[in-house]
Parts: sequence; structure tokens; C-alpha cells
Amino acid sequence: MAFQAGGQRPEPRPVPEDAEAQVYLQDYAALVEAVPHPSFVVDQHWDVAAANDAFRTLFRKVGPHPTAMPADNFLRFVLFHPDASLVLDEHESGWCLPMLAHFRTLLERHPHDCELQAIRRDIAQDPLMEAAYRQGLPHWIRAVGEQAVEQDGAVRPLFHPDPRRGATECRIVDETSPMLKQLGWTRLTLILREPRRPIPPPHRRARRPAGHLSVVPAPGA
Repeated sequence: MAFQAGGQRPEPRPVPEDAEAQVYLQDYAALVEAVPHPSFVVDQHWDVAAANDAFRTLFRKVGPHPTAMPADNFLRFVLFHPDASLVLDEHESGWCLPMLAHFRTLLERHPHDCELQAIRRDIAQDPLMEAAYRQGLPHWIRAVGEQAVEQDGAVRPLFHPDPRRGATECRIVDETSPMLKQLGWTRLTLILREPRRPIPPPHRRARRPAGHLSVVPAPGA
């Protein structure tokens, strides 16, 4: 079905037509690959244009999904992949709500963007996520402050698959160069910190079910 949560993406990701821009992105991808921390480049839809080995390692235990793989579209991964909470600790408050708020701002700026509209329809398919989007976000932003929505500088919790790291944190750093910004792309790097605590046993970190948000009660509850 085309527009159920995590449904079909309407168009393949864009590729710059300008030859010089293509070469620049190829060279920039080599720079991203050389970074020891998870690093990736996204367009305004959060389609991933480049990601390094540390990024792939971080999400190596994520199961397959037709439209929400982390190296495909990171926004869709955070919102729709049932394994997202296995890597993104405190998934709802630490990752999902900030990304929903960021997405809402994007949609306000680009109301006729087809791919953003497709994500909006997918959100509407999950009653709890839809309630969070419509009613929960203003309350949450008032409670935590506008700075909690910002990507650059945010410190967010992770479960790293490497047991030497386990439950840790990362600081999100925006490393977008002027030319990359001009091309409409953003580079983010997750600066990994020292482990916070021993990693929980696997049985305590189950895949999240559909209708996963709890900040806003289900309609009629």
C-alpha cells in the first residue's frame, strides 16, 4: 500500500545534474569516510547521500525495511523503523519528537514538496504519532525549550552494537561546508562519548510496536 507508515517513497533521491557538483560530492564522501565517528550527508528530505563505515557499524544490527533503512532516509528510519529504538536510546523523547518538530518546520517551509507530503501521510497512518504531531509537539517544545529541537550541538543517547561502548551518548555536530549547503545538503557527525552504563540484556530492548509514541494518549483513551 502506497501510503501506510513507512510506505513507498514517491521518487528516487535527487542527484545533482551539474558535473562539478557530482565530483564535489564524491570527494566530500571520501572526507566523510575518513572520520572515525558516524558521519553522513543528507538532503532536505533526509535522503542519505553519503555515510561512512562508522555510521554503517552503528546500525549494522538493524533489520531490513523496505523504505526506512538508516542509510536510505534517516528521517524515515527514526520515525518508522521498528528497530530504531534498539540503537536510538530514549527513542521517543531523544530522537522521535525532535525529528517530528524538525519535519514540521520543513513542511511549513516547503508545503508543496511531494516527498515531504508523502512522509506527512505516513505520519497520519499512526494515530499516536499523528496525535503527537498535531497536539503533543507544542506542549513538548514548551516543556523542554526550543533548543531541544536543534540538531547541531544536541547530546542524545545511543546503544552502540560494540559492547565496549554499549549504552553511550553522542553529540550531533553540523559540519556542513558552504558549498555543500549551497547544493542543498547537510552533513552531520555523531561524536561518540564514553559509555554511560552497562548495555542492557537484549530481552529488555524489544522492537517497538506500531503506535509507539506515549507522550500523547491514544484518541479516545
